[in-house]
Order: sequence, then structure tokens, then C-alpha cells
Amino acid sequence: MSYLHSNEKTLGEVIKTLIENYHIQDKLKEIRLIDAWEQIAGKMIAKHTLNLSIKKRVFYIEVDSAALRNELNYSREKIKTKLNKKAGEKLIDEVVIR
Repeated sequence: MSYLHSNEKTLGEVIKTLIENYHIQDKLKEIRLIDAWEQIAGKMIAKHTLNLSIKKRVFYIEVDSAALRNELNYSREKIKTKLNKKAGEKLIDEVVIR
């Protein structure tokens, strides 16, 4: 038996509607990717990561080590694949290491 009247919605339904109406689905997915960075890259790389950002489908990674920066540059395609797999869709077109 449902306790909701015909014009009432659950909080989850209201939030989903708001997200769709304000077109922020992709932004939420980007935030989830940044939050999952340690899981994607591993603890050692995450420890040396200074900043992460996503702008226009480009994932920017700023690290504190030149050696790590060089190593990550060789792994950009692999990182991009892992990020898109985590997102469940092709959200990232390019990875830039700084």
C-alpha cells in the first residue's frame, strides 16, 4: 500500500528531477570521478597528486614530482580508459598531466 498521494513524490524522485531540469548530470559524474581518483590511480599516485580538475572533457592531473609526471604521461591513454570505465561512459576525451 502506498502512502503517497498522486501529486506527492519521494525525495529521491524530486532530486532526480532537479538534476535533470538543471542539466547537472555530467558535473555530478565529474565530481564522482575526482572523488574516486585514489581508487583509480592507487594510493601512491594519489598521495603525490596536488590537484585534479575536469574542464571540457579534459581531465587535468597536477602532481608534485617530475619523475611521476613523466611516468603518468606515458600512461595517459590507460588513465583515460580507467576514468571512462569508472564513469560508465565516455566522459573524458583527454588526460593532461601537469
